[in-house]
Amino acid sequence: MTRRFLKPALYTLALLALASPVQAAEYKFDPNHTSVIWNAGHFGFSAPHGIFSGGEGTLHFDENAVEKSKVDVTIKTAGLATGIAKFDEHLKSKDFFNSEKFPDAKFVSTKVEKTGEKTGKVTGDLTLLGVTKPLTLDVIFNKSGAHPMNQKPTVGFTATGVIKRSDYGMNFGVPNVTDDVQIQIEAEANGTDAKAPSEKAE
Repeated sequence: MTRRFLKPALYTLALLALASPVQAAEYKFDPNHTSVIWNAGHFGFSAPHGIFSGGEGTLHFDENAVEKSKVDVTIKTAGLATGIAKFDEHLKSKDFFNSEKFPDAKFVSTKVEKTGEKTGKVTGDLTLLGVTKPLTLDVIFNKSGAHPMNQKPTVGFTATGVIKRSDYGMNFGVPNVTDDVQIQIEAEANGTDAKAPSEKAE
């Protein structure tokens, strides 16, 4: 093959490698695109919701052997936001998350199961308010491939579950404020061995 055709061929092979299915690799969660949305019933009249943004941690993911995957992620509870300053202040107080004393909520997986082509269950230990309890999440595998902004290998997931807050000692308002809290997690994770993102990347 002449030099004239060698460069385009190598470039094409590189693009194909980036677009190919994700193999076993280490990833870091993108804090700009990893968040936990929650909602809880309030006296039966409404179900206010809020969001924790900025999740950070690591993911070992093998698309061809999902059961070998591992998750370790931390959310800063002080990052909670509802859009109402007074409500945020109360939620961060000792009545609820006690963010000053317990700044982190941490989830570490103990078991990963594939339940369908794009679905699975992740069971792990959730530590909140200094208490660790098991939690199982239903997970949808959204997509894998090269991120168009930074060209890093990227994977994305949506996960849902239910947390019983009294299990962690968060008893304020029960049962008027529901004990079961619905959560939805949106997560992106970038490969750790790829080039750094462009300064313009969001």
